[in-house]
Amino acid sequence: MLGNNIHGICQDRFAAVRMGMAANLASGADVGLSFCATIEGETVVDLWGGHADEARSRPWEADTIVNVYSTTKTMTALTALLVADRGELDFAAPVARYWPEFAANGKAEVTVAQLMSHSAGLSGWEVPIAHDDLYDWAKVTSLLAAQAPWWQPGSAPGYHAITQGYLVGEVVRRITGKSLGTVFREEIAEPLGADFHIGLPASEDHRVANLIPPPDSISAFSTDIQRKTFTNPGVDVAATRTRAWRGAEIPAAGGTGNARSVAEIHALLANGGVAKGKRLLSEAGCRKALELQSAGTDLILGIPIRYGMGFGLPGELVPLPNPNTIYWGGYGGSLIIIDMDARATFSYVMNKMNSGLTGDPRSFTLIGAMWMAMAAG
Repeated sequence: MLGNNIHGICQDRFAAVRMGMAANLASGADVGLSFCATIEGETVVDLWGGHADEARSRPWEADTIVNVYSTTKTMTALTALLVADRGELDFAAPVARYWPEFAANGKAEVTVAQLMSHSAGLSGWEVPIAHDDLYDWAKVTSLLAAQAPWWQPGSAPGYHAITQGYLVGEVVRRITGKSLGTVFREEIAEPLGADFHIGLPASEDHRVANLIPPPDSISAFSTDIQRKTFTNPGVDVAATRTRAWRGAEIPAAGGTGNARSVAEIHALLANGGVAKGKRLLSEAGCRKALELQSAGTDLILGIPIRYGMGFGLPGELVPLPNPNTIYWGGYGGSLIIIDMDARATFSYVMNKMNSGLTGDPRSFTLIGAMWMAMAAG
């Protein structure tokens, strides 16, 4: 029977999600995947199935984890929201207040909010760098601090695909004295018992699913800014299978987790700062994420977009049922949606990548089934 190859828990009213996942495996749209949903802080769906590798020799288990690319950005944003909520970070302040070297080359007035909303004009590196340089925190952050913006900061959004994590992460490091991955682990993941890592210990490598690259690489560039953003260095999916990538802190793209960890962590934002019975943020601190920071045609993605404080907001391209909803996804297809009105989170994580940079139809089909069941009562 279709659905028998999907494991985990699923309330009866959400059975369509289980069937949708099974159909994806049967059609080959997915090789291995997990999906999790929380409502009012309760996990109502936690399902997984398929295989952790393209040879289909390893089953996708309850504790299988995988690189989620830019879904990692939501964990970085959440960490910054936490630091701001306790009064140590002012998003409206210049970055240079916390990171004085950043003021170089006309960036003295660039704000932390502009880093959070992809409008700082630093979507890539001007100086040529190698892929291995992504593992050298001091090098990549100092290059960004020295660099001139590629467009007037605050004037337009332009997706900071890899650089955002280093920029926000360095601000967090200057404030706390700890790396972003450490703050995230100590103050969010560990208190919630959540299996998400920005800098994965080698002891967990055996649980990591192999990402299967998409058929098409990121190669269509209509502007020089797009080309520089995506080719210096280029995206190398094979690197996600290396210890160097997994162990490094790459807070915009290097996070490793599964749908359960992503959905259960972001239940914090869906439920006013409380998850697993623990309050980590205030209600007001959570709702900062909803504040529109930049909007328009994204200079890098080439699509209309609205950015809140570290997350995407509903708009023309992503119409969502409830207005107080935030989201983001990762290259290949992973996605998290946080619906503050329904007090719900929905997360999809997989290993077979599609070409999209911020989610794809596989996840929206499953989340659509959730919303339909919720609307039906």
